[in-house]
Amino acid sequence: MKAYESTPLADVLTAATPWQKVVGAWLRKQAGAELFGMPGYRLTLKGRVPDGFLATPHDGRPANALLGKAILSGRYTLANGRMSVQGSGDPWNRASPTRAFAIELHRFSWLPHLMTQGDEGAKEAVRLFLLWQKTFRNWTPFTWGEEVLARRLINLSIFARRLSAVAQPWEAHALAESIAEQGRHLLRLHNNAAYQASRAVALVAIGCVLSGNVGDSFRRKGLKRLPKALRRCTQSDGSHMSRSPEQGLELLYDLLLLVDALSQRSQAVPDYIEEHIERLSRFVRTLSHPDGSLVSFQGAESLPEDQILPALLHTDAKAGNLPNALEQARYHCLLGRSLSVFVDAGEAKGGDFGFAACDYPMAFEVSGGRDKLIVSPGWSPLQSDSQAFRVVGAANTLTLGDELILKPVADRFGELLHFTLQGLRYKVRSRRVEAEESGTLLELEHEGWRPRFGLKHERRLYVDAQRDELRGEERLTPMATGKKLQNMPASVPYAVRFLLHPEVQASLARDRKSILLRGPGGRGWWLRHDAADVALGEGTVFEKGAPRKTTLIVLSGTARLDTPTRLRWKLSPAES
Repeated sequence: MKAYESTPLADVLTAATPWQKVVGAWLRKQAGAELFGMPGYRLTLKGRVPDGFLATPHDGRPANALLGKAILSGRYTLANGRMSVQGSGDPWNRASPTRAFAIELHRFSWLPHLMTQGDEGAKEAVRLFLLWQKTFRNWTPFTWGEEVLARRLINLSIFARRLSAVAQPWEAHALAESIAEQGRHLLRLHNNAAYQASRAVALVAIGCVLSGNVGDSFRRKGLKRLPKALRRCTQSDGSHMSRSPEQGLELLYDLLLLVDALSQRSQAVPDYIEEHIERLSRFVRTLSHPDGSLVSFQGAESLPEDQILPALLHTDAKAGNLPNALEQARYHCLLGRSLSVFVDAGEAKGGDFGFAACDYPMAFEVSGGRDKLIVSPGWSPLQSDSQAFRVVGAANTLTLGDELILKPVADRFGELLHFTLQGLRYKVRSRRVEAEESGTLLELEHEGWRPRFGLKHERRLYVDAQRDELRGEERLTPMATGKKLQNMPASVPYAVRFLLHPEVQASLARDRKSILLRGPGGRGWWLRHDAADVALGEGTVFEKGAPRKTTLIVLSGTARLDTPTRLRWKLSPAES
């Protein structure tokens, strides 16, 4: 039984397809299939089998005991998908409900939750591993691919010693043999730069866990690869190359895992690991709301504080000395007395690191005290069946008509291109001006609408520190396109969206020029505007892997293509 069915190449090419990239990716995939799919390939993975397991690395990511209890009874909830195997059934002999579910299932992402159930959970984990081994011990492109394999090895390394304690001797031997064989295959995968760090982490982890020369060899090879991998996936300000705060948090947890694993084996922790831990910690802290949750930019869900805090307890970085701008990551923080505004001033990533990119030009999030008020959708790769939440109309930015700028590669062959965004790339420019004691101005612009409408979108955000206000201005400015726009009307409708946190209540005033926002803490905020029209609709945000309905405020009007258009709005505290 295949873990996940993909569509043949011949069935997916269309006139709108970036066919050169698709063909290139397909040929690389076929070359791997020809090599790894040869009869007897598994024999090339044979080697010395470790005698046992020597370490139990601690993973700081919190596990969910309720999910573990459900898995023990055969009910799986992964990546917003569900499967029931009725007690002691086999989850490997049936199709997964979504691709994202299949990825999490074969990564053994359920294992930490199941292990919260004591020996009973550990015995069930051994049973599930043996069933997986029976079905997928031979290479398949999905279950042995780099998107899945490295994370599965990390999860197995964390719990291998505990699993062996409740397993029969032959079962423990099979587990050690399988980890070693999977590790040898992992050494042969090196195409996608986005997975280099997780591959190196997995090699070091199993190298610390497996005994003897086998473990020592994996550990040496992993530590040799790790410095280059970290340089490729992180920047000098600590940000992840994908620009995703969640990916930065995941890498931080991985490095903390390695520190513990190396310490258990009495191995020195390289200085560069400690340096990257400090940088990543500052990156995560800088992009955390006052309530401790993470911003939802560029493929990150809004992770609550309890999912983040364990990774930050090991560092000394304090909120008082955090930067207000991340130059490489292109994020800005604008602070008032109680207002916290986080702004994405960069572009969606392409290439290998574009697997989680979202096209939200100049989007922002806002907190008033500990109340999150305006948020991003929180799409992440775990929501791969909800690709519509990655495009310009899903977040807090301006749209023209029903047009998109970038859009995800079609589902049928997105897997080949790692689900990157396709379309005409554009730049976001920004300028920050600090006024002593009065506030901060951030000016942004992008020309993503220029080819289609001949317009440039300019956004000005100003936080008045004294009045605790956020003032915004949207401008649409005509620009020369270098060619005549065909069949274009004299004007186009525009919309500026404000996606509210699900716990924020919104009430439209009678004059329709003011909306009262009230967060869970009870404090009120007025959102005032001079738009031609306003509407309160329904939006969606993703939290804890599941969609939640929320309120969407839409300010709309009509922009002429030959003259500038301006819209102003302001968020300020409500009077008592």
